[in-house]
Order: sequence, then C-alpha cells, then structure tokens
Amino acid sequence: MDSYRNGSAGSIDEDRRLILGVAALGAITAPFVMVSSASARARAQAASPKAGGASLASDPMGPLKHVRAGVLDVAYVDRGPADGPPVLLLHGWPYDIHSYEEVVPLLVAAGHRVIVPYLRGYGETRFTSADATRNGQPAALGDDVVQLMDALHIRKALLAGFDWGARSAAIVAALWPDRVSALVSVSGYLIGSQQAALTPLPPSAELQWWYQFYFATERGRAGYEQNRSDFARLIWKLASPQWAFDDATFERTAASLENPDHVAIVIHNYRWRLALAQGEARYDDIERKLAAAPSISVPTITIEGDANGAPHPAPESYAKRFTGPYEHRLFTGGIGHNPPQESPKEFAKAVIDAARIKPA
Repeated sequence: MDSYRNGSAGSIDEDRRLILGVAALGAITAPFVMVSSASARARAQAASPKAGGASLASDPMGPLKHVRAGVLDVAYVDRGPADGPPVLLLHGWPYDIHSYEEVVPLLVAAGHRVIVPYLRGYGETRFTSADATRNGQPAALGDDVVQLMDALHIRKALLAGFDWGARSAAIVAALWPDRVSALVSVSGYLIGSQQAALTPLPPSAELQWWYQFYFATERGRAGYEQNRSDFARLIWKLASPQWAFDDATFERTAASLENPDHVAIVIHNYRWRLALAQGEARYDDIERKLAAAPSISVPTITIEGDANGAPHPAPESYAKRFTGPYEHRLFTGGIGHNPPQESPKEFAKAVIDAARIKPA
C-alpha cells in the first residue's frame, strides 16, 4: 500500500487517526544495511521451485507456470490466445495475483493474452540463488518486468497495475517506452526517489505512512514477520474502508505472503525509500534516471478510487507527467486502493480502452 511521497495525502477520519497514531509509535532504529539474512537464504533455497515447470493452482486463476527471468524463477498465470495482444497485470503490497481474478476472463474474452506474475517475495516466485540479495528497491522491481517480458519473448505489452505494480509499470513505461504499448496506472505517477522521500510532509500526511516508519525499526520487522496476515488484513481495511471482502478472499492472498523472501523484500523496500537501506549497484543508473522524474509518453489511463484510504497523490499533481495520449478516470461507489478487485469490470474496461488508444 503506498505511493511515493510526491503528492497531497487524503484526509483521515478521527477513528482511523486513533488506530494509525497508536500503531505509529516506536523509535526508528533500523540498521542501514540490505536485508539478506542467512536464515532467509536457507529457507529460500529449500523452498525454491524448479523453473520452467507448471503447477495447478487450486483456484479460478487456473494453472501457474514458471519461467527463469533474471534473478528470479517467476510464477505466473498465462491466459488467453498465445498470439493475442499481451497484457501484464502487476499487483502490489500486501496483495497478489488474485486482485485480477475477475479481470483476467474479461480481457481474455476481448482477445488479449493475459499474464499475471507473482512479484518477488510473493507466492511461488523465488530467487534462483540462495545468495542473491533480497532487494525490494523500485528499480529492481521494474527490471523484473522487463526480464519477464524477455523470458517470455514479449517485445511489447500493455502494462497495468496498482500500488507497487503501478510503480513498476510506470518505471518501464518511462525508461523503456518501446516495450510498452499502453499503460493503466492506479494512483497515476508513482515514480520517486530517495532524495524526494527525505522531504518532510505535514504531520497529518506523515501519519498515513505509519507502517513505513514501523518497518524502519527492528521491532517493525519482527512484528511483520510474526503477524503478517493480521497486518495485511489491517492494511486492506484501512486502504479500502468500504470494501466488504470476505475471509476466503483474504486468505487466498494471505497464503502468498508466506513466501520465504516476503518479509525481507517488504522491509527492504520501505527502508530503501527512507535511505535506511542500500540498493544494488547494478540499479544505480536506473535510479538516477528515475530521480529526474522522467515523463511518460505512451498512451495512458490513470485511475483513482473515490474511497482510497491509502496515501496517494492528487491527479492534478501528476497529469503533466504524461505527455502522450492521456485520460484520468475516477471509480466511484466506495472504491478503495485495489480497483481491479473492487471494481473489476471498470478496470478491465480501462485496459481494453487503453489498448485501443493510438500513440501520438
């Protein structure tokens, strides 16, 4: 759940202020190092599935496939005609591929090939090496998308996402526009930098980032490790206060958070943003380019929910970042931070419409 701290934060009602305020208490005592423990590496090595195989998912998403892509063995769903216009759907935190469960068949019916990967640290996706750094920085997540496209021999695709997935999609669209036919991004332009994140926000806006400050502490890391399911459920409720999801819906996704690398990836992601953890040198050039807030020229539809309880920038703050054909859509009716799962028909329509927009 997040945006970069580059826009105005929404209001928080008094009850939620009490919940967030209590949860935010704690000293920031994070170690200034990459999260990459020996125990996590050992667990990852023991649990790592073999690349290139396929497993049957016991839910409507259908069978999972695996492919070696960069440093990862990526688990993903691949539906629709093999020669259809490809669409990659990217989830965020603390969500997973099931956010797109009802979106996928709608896109397949429209003739698209639809690929929905588990991000690093989620579901059956694993690092191929036990010694690989468990890196959650944005450049790494963006590069994962390009590596997956290369592994699947997809030259160009429509990218759609929310939360972390929206940021990764925007990164690829900004830096590799020749690989992106169109972009659908919830909460708009989420590209940022460590430097930008160091600028303090008003107290009411800082309050919305309680979980980021919590994760900056060792207590926060241990707390998330111990209570990740309860933590995720709380985030779902705060980010989408009007979404009446049931236990079965939540538990399907909660299972993917048991990935042995999940906690390390999440903690590193949020500590990196505050410059409390280092990134990998291989991504330095990408991060330098992202720090310049590059514009996005591919056809784009941005989306916001009218009841998004997560930190998010105002649409007017990022509209000028999109220099190609552009449209913003507000999803109404109590839609929160997870539009593809809360409003799947409208989200699928946005993807289909974006695919039809001609480049400038």
